[in-house]
Amino acid sequence: MENDCPQATVRIDTALPIILVSAIALIDLEGRVLIAQRPKGKSMAGMWEFPGGKVETGEIPEAALIRECKEELDIDVSASCLAPFAFASHTYDDFHLLMPLYLCRKWEGLIRPMEGQAVKWVRPLDLGAYDMPPADIPLVAMLRDFI
Repeated sequence: MENDCPQATVRIDTALPIILVSAIALIDLEGRVLIAQRPKGKSMAGMWEFPGGKVETGEIPEAALIRECKEELDIDVSASCLAPFAFASHTYDDFHLLMPLYLCRKWEGLIRPMEGQAVKWVRPLDLGAYDMPPADIPLVAMLRDFI
């Protein structure tokens, strides 16, 4: 049987720590997705990403998103409104990132950036115009096809 998979350079390094991060694609009534710009002083500063954050020890991905949405955006999200959508698995220089992405169309409160980050509502077809971390890029294509 032939291998029909495209040839790509994939770095497989089992010695790297695995970091679990949850991300959310908040979708408004117009079908736009919220992205946030990483603030100065953080790795990949200036890049745009889906809101979310690191899953703490003993925490599940949904609980991490509920916590992060409150801390970063001052909104309340219910676990029942989080729909698992896709995940990213990407090797950076110092760690391997595993990032489930959830969709959410309903939340309580008005979005207010609480950590000085810029936020922007963007149509899925326009997400490619924003400089995003490598792990987010495959998720953008999936969102464009879905929304």
